[in-house]
Amino acid sequence: MESGDNSSTAELMSRYVSSELGYGVPKDGWRICLAHEFKEKRKPFQAKDVSFSNIVEHIGLGVRYLKWWYKKTQIEKKAPFIDMFRAIPLRQIYGAPLGGIGGGTITRGWRGEFCRWQLNPGMYHYKTVIANQFTVCLRRGGQTVYQQVLSVERPPTLQGWNWGYCGEYAFYHALYPRAWTVYPLPGQNVTLTCRQVSPVIPHDYQDSSLPVAVFVWDIENKNDYPLDVSIMLTMVNGSGHKDDKGGGHWNEPFHLEKEGESVSGVLLHHCTTVNPYTLCMAAREQSDREISHQTAFSPKGTCGELWGDLITDGRLDSPTGSSPPTQKGEKVAAALAVGCSVPAQGHNDLEFSLAWDMPNITFGSREREHVRRYTRFFGTKADAAPSLSHYALTHYRLWESSIEEWQRPILQDSSLPSWYKSALFNELYFVVDGGTVWTELPEDSDVSGGLRSDDGGLPAQPAIIKEYGRFAYLEGQEYRMYNTYDVHFYASFALIMLWPKLALSLQYDIAGSVVSCDPTERLHLMSGRNSPVKVKNVVPHDIGDPDDEPWQRVNAYLIHDTADWKDLNLKFVLQVYRDFHLTQDTQYLQDMWPICEAVMESEMKFDTDGDGLIENSGYADQTYDGWTATGPSAYCGGLWLASVCVMCKMARLVNNEAVFQRFRDILDRGSAAFDKLLWNGQYYNYDSSGQDLSNSVMSDQCAGQWFLRASGLGDGQFQAFPKEKICSALKSVFDLNVMSFAGGQMGAVNGMRPEGVPDHSSVQSDEVWIGVVYGLAAVMIHEGMLEEGLRTAEGCYRTVWERLGMAFQTPEAYCEKGIYRSLAYMRPLSIWAMQLALDTSPPRDQAPQTTTTTTIPTETAGEPGQKESQDQGHIQ
Repeated sequence: MESGDNSSTAELMSRYVSSELGYGVPKDGWRICLAHEFKEKRKPFQAKDVSFSNIVEHIGLGVRYLKWWYKKTQIEKKAPFIDMFRAIPLRQIYGAPLGGIGGGTITRGWRGEFCRWQLNPGMYHYKTVIANQFTVCLRRGGQTVYQQVLSVERPPTLQGWNWGYCGEYAFYHALYPRAWTVYPLPGQNVTLTCRQVSPVIPHDYQDSSLPVAVFVWDIENKNDYPLDVSIMLTMVNGSGHKDDKGGGHWNEPFHLEKEGESVSGVLLHHCTTVNPYTLCMAAREQSDREISHQTAFSPKGTCGELWGDLITDGRLDSPTGSSPPTQKGEKVAAALAVGCSVPAQGHNDLEFSLAWDMPNITFGSREREHVRRYTRFFGTKADAAPSLSHYALTHYRLWESSIEEWQRPILQDSSLPSWYKSALFNELYFVVDGGTVWTELPEDSDVSGGLRSDDGGLPAQPAIIKEYGRFAYLEGQEYRMYNTYDVHFYASFALIMLWPKLALSLQYDIAGSVVSCDPTERLHLMSGRNSPVKVKNVVPHDIGDPDDEPWQRVNAYLIHDTADWKDLNLKFVLQVYRDFHLTQDTQYLQDMWPICEAVMESEMKFDTDGDGLIENSGYADQTYDGWTATGPSAYCGGLWLASVCVMCKMARLVNNEAVFQRFRDILDRGSAAFDKLLWNGQYYNYDSSGQDLSNSVMSDQCAGQWFLRASGLGDGQFQAFPKEKICSALKSVFDLNVMSFAGGQMGAVNGMRPEGVPDHSSVQSDEVWIGVVYGLAAVMIHEGMLEEGLRTAEGCYRTVWERLGMAFQTPEAYCEKGIYRSLAYMRPLSIWAMQLALDTSPPRDQAPQTTTTTTIPTETAGEPGQKESQDQGHIQ
């Protein structure tokens, strides 16, 4: 596997002409030369890509969607939660996002651009702000000998700057939450390494919430004489949005001394009516560093004056006082420069921080104000940017130590291929850059859904939400719904393994919405029928649209009536027990048990013939909502049996023998019916209808067994599927869906015919879903098929990150050729299920023990001096 890793890296680095490897850049990660061009250019799936047969079958849906889309975009002037006509085009430019969890994000491209912005919660703005750049100035003997914008761009503006750094002399390397860019300066015998650090730290619930990032510039001088080196950061007040020209924005320099350390920089106050914020560039004051600034300059025209200011003496003029507020139609920017001396054949470093302070937020409806999590530590007065910068610059080395301790056992495991290590950590970007919000629970909030603990419900304010806040992330940057539950089912492994308190908080929110109802009638686009938004004892599809009012109005998804879905309730039950298994939180189990009973009771109506197995009619589940099934199906039927098995286990834990016996009987009858109706001797048929395509091979047919294994079940008394049949089914999937599709190089296609051609019966059946593939790989590993699991997942990583240029925007799906669907999607976080499978499987050859990296510690008394908001076991 390592040889394949090397060849793929060689392709992405083939245009790199220097031999310099940078300062402290790790071996593992995603590495690409700044001059690389991806050969394959894919198009997004749009309405025009629906096949004629599917158009005919869904003509009513199409007409109703078009009417709804027109009303939403042209009359209400809102963005649709899914826009089939304005899909985001593929830009093969993105790198690791900046910032912690839930405070908004700014994404830098792998060529250094500031190019994707999510400061307003859940709403993305895709704009490269060309004036946001780092520039280097080298001086020898009091004379500037080299000054260069560290960008390969040659824009039509800012012509007074020296653009066009040769991309063949630089490379980018990402191992999230850190990234490195290496610049061997041509002809200067100097190498710069920019290290980007964000505070994304497992089991940390304080620093991980901070909207900050640090840039550390390591400077290697390989000349026989010393140099004076300055780095300048320029930033526009804004994000390239039209409100940058709205007027009223202003900048000011600042200095903050605290706890014996001082920082200084420039504050950029962005004074919009809705969700105003402050950007902050800062540097730490040290005796051998010189900090200078330019409070305000206009980022249009040539900007030659700023360039000349730096080139004269390696520093900026540093005026005092604030800039005047901008006039309407005018933009303003600021600059910060830090300089030091670097000895001959020596090294030095320079540090910058970037912070953004938007403490109080409103969503699209403007109905309520929410307070971000980080305000618990830095206040809600919108004056925290200097303190955030000070904290970042004085704590980032501790963050890095924690990150290295967390990642080291996996990175040092020689039995794991390098591509997997890159995928595992880099896919975590979505926890931060999934439109993520992390807010404090308002004092007047009631998350119980109206059914309190004494009546089989929840407390109005569960302790875990009060202490750790509310968490929400989008289904995808294009599919704008928070906590889409059928997709979270896959993605949740990352949260429960790394930030378990957030996973449990999310579960409490979902549980409260389960017992609530919203009788408001609305049109569902698939059926054309009016039905209630939310019925009782059914898990919602999502908790809302950020362009509306999340948590207050659930089920933004209005394609189908989710009251008829089979899988959402089952996925809730499965997650409840898996989360308990990994956290051993007994209070959580006690709180969730009556709700699990209620949702399973609501599922019983789908067992129409009393054989212990639920049946489908039409669109069987939320996950594969474009792929019809009739009668019991492998996917929903498997999830049902796994849920029944889990109910047996939980009944034993809560000492309810009557419930145990009831579900034990259902499990025995259901398992027999499942085998009789679906097993064909090699795998489980897609459904039991007997129709032409009912024997298609579904890649996700073992999802129920996957969750049982992840929960420590699947054998003995708590077994739902015979092991030999699971292994046979997985072998069939590997042989057909993986190895017979695209030469075995693109992962597992969702549906494959037994004769070895993809199932083209629906939009979804001939797609590859990256997150489903990672889950499939996980169950393969659980069942002892390590090599097959790694090979299956490898195809997706290579396709997305190396062939298609979709780094840090992994889509929901791609087809063998031509198109992809829904960039930057939640489900691929399921790769952490593979790590759980590796952690809990028998030791591998040459593999050190890695279980401590992901095992969730049980709740014990806090250690002396431990932060209030950390789990036990957090690496200090």
